Amino acid sequence: PCMEDHEDGHFAAEIPKLSIKKDANGRFIVKGIKKEQIDTSDEDQGLQQLQHFMATAARNRSVAATEMNADSSRSHSVFMLELLGTNNESGAVVRGALNLCDLAGSERLSRSGHNLSTENGMKRLKETQAINKSLSTLGDCFRALASGASHIPYRNSKLTYLLQDCLSGEGKALMMVNLSPTTESSGESLCSLRFARCVNQIELGKATKNIHLQVGKK
Repeated sequence: PCMEDHEDGHFAAEIPKLSIKKDANGRFIVKGIKKEQIDTSDEDQGLQQLQHFMATAARNRSVAATEMNADSSRSHSVFMLELLGTNNESGAVVRGALNLCDLAGSERLSRSGHNLSTENGMKRLKETQAINKSLSTLGDCFRALASGASHIPYRNSKLTYLLQDCLSGEGKALMMVNLSPTTESSGESLCSLRFARCVNQIELGKATKNIHLQVGKK
């Protein structure tokens, strides 16, 4: 079900709290989340299904108007696509996953214009604090990875805890940083560039092959 925010006209999904757990194969998953099957036998049909699921996820994302952005993201978005490939000769099934993450941008309260004397303003304040905290934890994880630290603080945020598989030696990661072209945002742009420089120094190592099922040769 969806709930309308009458103050800004946007919709946000009203869903129960979800928890991140390890499955039987040691992968991090969101327990209780709905998983949809995509028809791979028909390429056109499969692409239509994929576009439909991504559009549904985008509609359910929490957004709100601020003085800086009429459609400001009030949450991070993670789209997880699981792929299974079968070797017809050996019968081995290889699993892969593509995680598309759209991170909400860090926000300065002095520029967002939230009225903290209202209930809605306090709600936006809590959202901003949660967004900034998770981005800060992501930065801590990247810095720990870049320095080769023995402990990576993935557990300090649900975002990094969920993305632990693709941020560790199990996979590869690509980050794109968006910058504002305005002079007023030069401070935020500089912070983003410093963040990107830190990420660029990280070497995750060689990705590993994940054999989902191994069957004897036919």
